[in-house]
Amino acid sequence: MELEPIFRDRADAGKRLAEQIIRRVRDPNVLVLGLPRGGVPVAFEVARALGAELDVFLVRKLGLPGQEELAIGAIASGGIRVLNESLLAELQLSPTLIDQIAKQEERELQRREDLYREGRPARPIRGRTVILVDDGLATGASMRAAARAVRLHHPQRVIAAVPVGAAETCDELQMDVDLMICAYTPRPFLAVGIWYQDFSQTSDEEVQRLLEQAAGDGTRV
Repeated sequence: MELEPIFRDRADAGKRLAEQIIRRVRDPNVLVLGLPRGGVPVAFEVARALGAELDVFLVRKLGLPGQEELAIGAIASGGIRVLNESLLAELQLSPTLIDQIAKQEERELQRREDLYREGRPARPIRGRTVILVDDGLATGASMRAAARAVRLHHPQRVIAAVPVGAAETCDELQMDVDLMICAYTPRPFLAVGIWYQDFSQTSDEEVQRLLEQAAGDGTRV
């Protein structure tokens, strides 16, 4: 069975995701947070459609050495670490190895934080409706880490929104957020990238450009 892509690219996905968010979220005090790198182009279109502020929220997947695409967990700004306990039990990884993987990703997380913000302060989260946006959900580790980290900043609501995701993951994540919006949950899911015609890697430069454009246009996109 040949599977047909749903979206042209991340910008198209963001516009179509925004249509669903607009129908379900009615709050003038919204902050859209894109998860780098691939979630930022999607979040940019969502923020523009909502007339909302845009910012970036740093999350790094913890990949299994030698099989980096297999997520054993994730870390997020604020020292949050979320681990896939069932997978770790199966793999029997040592706590020392997990710490080594996490420390390496923490350095990259800080590098990106400095690079993307370019001295701009983070947008305030307290008391606001926060929409966390990524380009898709497979294991959900990154989104789960982001949701738990954002909670530490005392938002009014936390919403996770993606253009496409595995149905089981979207269901599981409802435990971590106030509202989970998965625009499409195709079966079989297989992988995020197959649902995009263009799923080329988002560069640091593109993330910087979109954030600069959002900041340059004033407080809202």
